[in-house]
Amino acid sequence: MVKKQAAEVRLVVFACEAGMGSSLIGANQLKKRVKDAGLDVRVIHSPVNQIPGDTDVVIAHEGLAARARAAAPQAVVLSFRNFLANPASDLLMRRLQAGEPISD
Repeated sequence: MVKKQAAEVRLVVFACEAGMGSSLIGANQLKKRVKDAGLDVRVIHSPVNQIPGDTDVVIAHEGLAARARAAAPQAVVLSFRNFLANPASDLLMRRLQAGEPISD
């Protein structure tokens, strides 16, 4: 299990199979929420096999979570089932805004 303090989170990656489509939509929605909250956190999207080494948190579909953990062992990996109702993004935002630790 990986744990990060909210203040340590600088890069969030929304990962998917090929790095486009649903992950891009999810990343853009999260990016807007982060900006609106005034948080100093960068949000990008990426193919699961190309997650940058300085990633702090990965948000990925549950089917990709194991691959995300292998690709980014330093990162907290939050997974979800449904792109339309994504509790992982909601959880991340609550924890970041409250200054609470984030873990997978």
